[in-house]
Formats: sequence, C-alpha cells, structure tokens
Amino acid sequence: MCHTALLKASAFALKHRVPSIAARPLSSNPIAEPKAFLTPSTDRWNSMIRAHVDSGHFHTALSLFSALREGGARPDHYTFPLVNRAVSSLASRIDVGEAIHCLAIKAGFAGDVYFCNTMMEAYVRNGGVGMARHVFDEMCVRDVVSWTSLISGYARVGDFDEAFDLPHRMRAEGLQPSPVTLAVLLRACCAAADVAGGCQLHGFVIKMGFGGHELVQNSILTMFSKLSFLEVVQKLFDDIQNRSVASWNILVSMYSSMGDVSGAIDSYEKMKMELSPSSETLTSLLSALAKSEDLRLGKWAHCHAVKAGQIDAILHASLVDFYAKCGELEFAVQLYEEAQTKSTTLWCIMMWGFLQNGEFLETVHLFQRMQEAGFMPGKDALRVLVMACSHLGVLMWGKGIHGYLIRNNTLEAGGSDDTALGTSVLNMYAKCGSIDLARRCFDRIAEKDIVAWTSMVEGYAVHGLGMEALDLFYRMKEEGVRPNSVTFLSLLSACSHSGLVREGCELFDCMITRYCIRPEISHYTCLVDLLGRSGRLGEALDVITGMIAEPDGRIWGALLASCRTHSDSVLGNYAAKKLFGLEPDNMGYQVVLSNIFAGDERWEETERTRKLMHREELRKKPGWSCVQVKGMSDVFVAGDKSHPQGAKIYEVLGCLARQSEESRDC
Repeated sequence: MCHTALLKASAFALKHRVPSIAARPLSSNPIAEPKAFLTPSTDRWNSMIRAHVDSGHFHTALSLFSALREGGARPDHYTFPLVNRAVSSLASRIDVGEAIHCLAIKAGFAGDVYFCNTMMEAYVRNGGVGMARHVFDEMCVRDVVSWTSLISGYARVGDFDEAFDLPHRMRAEGLQPSPVTLAVLLRACCAAADVAGGCQLHGFVIKMGFGGHELVQNSILTMFSKLSFLEVVQKLFDDIQNRSVASWNILVSMYSSMGDVSGAIDSYEKMKMELSPSSETLTSLLSALAKSEDLRLGKWAHCHAVKAGQIDAILHASLVDFYAKCGELEFAVQLYEEAQTKSTTLWCIMMWGFLQNGEFLETVHLFQRMQEAGFMPGKDALRVLVMACSHLGVLMWGKGIHGYLIRNNTLEAGGSDDTALGTSVLNMYAKCGSIDLARRCFDRIAEKDIVAWTSMVEGYAVHGLGMEALDLFYRMKEEGVRPNSVTFLSLLSACSHSGLVREGCELFDCMITRYCIRPEISHYTCLVDLLGRSGRLGEALDVITGMIAEPDGRIWGALLASCRTHSDSVLGNYAAKKLFGLEPDNMGYQVVLSNIFAGDERWEETERTRKLMHREELRKKPGWSCVQVKGMSDVFVAGDKSHPQGAKIYEVLGCLARQSEESRDC
C-alpha cells in the first residue's frame, strides 16, 4: 500500500483497533502503574510502553500508546519503534501495523530510518512482506538493517529467489552484509535445501573474515546439520576454539534428529567437560532417547536435570513426552499434573501420550478439560482429537469436531498444517464407515500431499473398493504426484480385499521396476494375502520362500488364514509350525489351526491343538467395542461384567436372545 492510500486509511484510528485504557486496566498488570498519568510526558510514556513490551504485555503497551495520544502527548522518534515491537509480537494483526504506519506518516516519521526498519519488521512478522517491500522501496536512505529485514521477510514466505538476489543489490549500493544478514541467508539456504548456495555462502563468510563470529559459526553448523552433512558439521565443530553452549546444543540436536542416541549421549558427556549443559541440551537429548525408548538413560537424564535445577516449562513438557512414548503413561500423567502452569503445548503432548498408548477416551476427556480451562485448541490438538475419534469409531463426535473446524475456518487457509488436519478428518470418516464423506473431505483439501492421496486410497481399500482405489491412483499419477512405498501398500491391500489379482501383481511389479521401490515385508505380506485369498496357495508359498527378507509372523499368518479359507490342512499345518516357532504365545494362530483341522474333520488334531492351548495357559486377547448413548461413550470387552449397570445389560441381552430364538422358531 502506498503512502497516499495509508494516509486515506487514517480514519481507522488506533483507538478503534486496540483496547483502551478503560477496557484493560493497568492495575491488573504485575508492573506497577507509574504516576506519569498525572503529568504526561513523552519520555515517561515511552518508559511505560517499553516496560510493558519487555515484559510481554503487548496489548497493554498498545493501550498505553492510545492513552498517550488521548492525553495530548506527542509521539517521538522512540515511541513508534517501541509500538512496532509490540505489533511484531502479535499474531496476524497487520491491521494494527497499518494504523501505526498511518499515524507515523502523519507525525512526520516517513523518512526516519529507525522507524522504517521497525515498521518493516512488524509487517514481515505479520505476513505482510509486500507491505514491507513498499516501505523499503520508498526509503530515501537504507542501512544494513533495512536490507536484512527485507531479506528475512522473503525467506520467511519462501521466496528464496528474491531473498538471494537482494544481497547482490545491497553490495552494489556499497553496503556489506553484517553477521546478522549472513545468519539470515544461511537459514534461507537451509530452508531452501540449497546445498550449493550454502557452500558458496560459507566460502564468502570465510573470505569476509566472519568465520570466527559466534552467530555466523552457529548458523553454519545449523545449516549443514539440517542438510544432513554430519561429517562436515563435526569437522567445523572441532575447529571452533571457544565453543559456546549453543554450539554444543546444535551438535546434540543433530545427533538426536538423526536418531543416533550414542552420538547424542557422547556429545552430551563431552560437553559436560567444557561447559554446563543447558535445559535446551537436555531437551534435545530426551528427544533422542524417546525415539529409542531408552527408559533407563531417560531417567538418568531426568535425575541430572533435577539435581542441576534445569527443569523449565519446555524440558518439563519433553519429560512428559518421553515417558509417554516409553509406555510409562502413569508417570507421564503424574508429571503433567505437577506442572504449575499448563501451556497449550503441554496439553497437546499429554493428549498425544494418551493416544499413543491406546487411551482414546482419556484423550477426549483431556481435550474437554483443556476447553474447560479456557485454552483455545490449536491444530495439533484438534488433529489428535480427530484421530482419537477415528479409533473409537464414534462418527457423531467426529462430525461434531468437523463442524467446529468448518465454523472456525480452520481448514480454509491451506498449507501443510491444514493438509495434515484435513487428512485426519478424511481418515476419521473412512474408519467410521462413511467413505462418501471421506471422499468429500479429500476433494476439499486445497494442497493434497502424498499422505492425503495415500489415505484416500487406504480408505477405499478398507471398504473393499479396489477399483475406486485404482482410479484414484491413476488420477494421482496424472497430477504428477509420485507414489511411495505406503501408497503401494494401500493399493495392494485394496486389490487383496477386492479380488483384483492381476492388477495387484502388476502393481507389485510396477513398484519395483518403474518406481525403484524395494519391497518390504509388509508388501510381500499383502501379495501373499492377495494370492492366498484367490486360492493360489502354491504361488503364495513361492513368494515367501523366494523373498530376500526373513519371513515374519505376519506373512505366515496371512498364508495360514488363506489355508483355512480353502481348507488346505497340509500347507496350513506347515505354515502353523513356522508361526509357532516365531510367535509361540500367539493364541490367535492356534485357534485358526484348530479350525482348519475341524473343517477337515480331523478331530484328533483339533483336540490335540486345544489341549496344547489349555496346557500352555494361552489366552486370546479379547476384542472391545465402544457404544455411544446420549452423548456418553462406554467401552465393553468380550465377557466384561465390570460395568456399573452390568447386570441390567446382561438381562436385556438375554431378553433379546430369547426374542431372537422365538422369532427363528416362528
């Protein structure tokens, strides 16, 4: 927006855009209310605004600015930059930034470099890089900060061509990039995955003599670590003479993100010889230990953090996440409840913990507690909630959540977060039996990634709609989306459930020859299931014996199930022996073998199998169902009598059973 338009927009006075002093009394703020209100002066107003900005009370800082103007004081060279700092920290309030800009122009600060730089930063942080560019283009004098702010803005929105072009123009105008400029460019190279550009920039850094600057050093380490150049990072790290805590944290974080637990622990131990690890170090270390589910070392890191007094809110949340991922849900809940202040992130982590441990109803109940506590759920929390409803199969709840998302325009913006959330809703409908609504959700996803396509294919597979899954696969190829191994797994499953033997075999060959995807044991299992269901048991056995990978219980189980379907007791007995060697405690396969013998009227083998199950005291894990009545959900296990109204439930079941028998006799 040009300055003329901004001046016309000055009718939108700031007092209409931010809370007034009366609307947000300062007495509720921990910062004491100065006596400056009695004798207003710009310097005193600036001091109050700065105090509130520094303490994170951005709305109150803007209210103070409104009161400054209403009190007759005149904003000066420092006032507008302070207010811009507050605007920069507010989410999606570019309208407030525009109002500030209008007032500053009217006050005569349009040519002030300091103000313009902070104005650009406010626009950039609120997603208005175009507005920032207008400010930049109209500046008569620009300094290094001006160029750096604009470069950062373009990098933030992913316009890397413009971000990398600006430094050349900057040098052409006689300005050299500062360490901060170089750090911004290095982050841009990392975000763009531009290895060649990053290496060139690294050479430029050395040439310019910034190789020893701590900020630049750490930015180079971060760039190469995120680009997975492990040896380069280790070499550069070893060459640093005075390593800081931030440098060590980058190294530990790199090993953690790669899942190299021993590397992360080794770096942590070496760090302790030079410096005291920070809470960020322990957070990165716990992330690695959570991936490996190493409970012993995680407890050791927890004890160290307690002794060193380093447990802050972020580390506390990481500990909750660690124990939940290690299956120690009770301890995770205890730590969660001990948190004095619960952030939205902590609520979401605990919800993920319940979900990962199969406590789906607890996930829903925790979300309800979160709302009762006054927290607005983010997209991550909503996604967890949708996934919990998917597992519970409660379609009504899922529809309610979807309605909430629609009412709040949560799925309309596009982007990876919205795609992930939309995919979760799609999966929920597919798993709850509503494939038409799942397809409708799929069609409305603005930016479909490979996960969205694969999820829709999987939905068709679960519903036995093999041809629809294949049609979607062909459309996916037409739109230039490259399938991955999971896509082919869903396609093979769809063919298996729909009896499309020829199509499934062609897909298996296509995966290997055209897309160069190496089959995993799960792909072979689907192929065995596909051939076995169609009665081609010999070919299914040839697939297993010809595999490069070692067969596991799942693939022998698929063959055993097919042997039962086609009453092949000889091959079934062979598959069962292989299975029992791999999973001797699996009761389900023993039952299948017993049923195969019974189907062939081999009663001695049937009896022997049953006696073996009894002698080994094997117990089949019971199935469970979730029933929703008047908005309340109850979980029932086979043979369950623990429900408070169990006696009445079984009485009704008995009545229904008698009515069924009577109707059958009639």
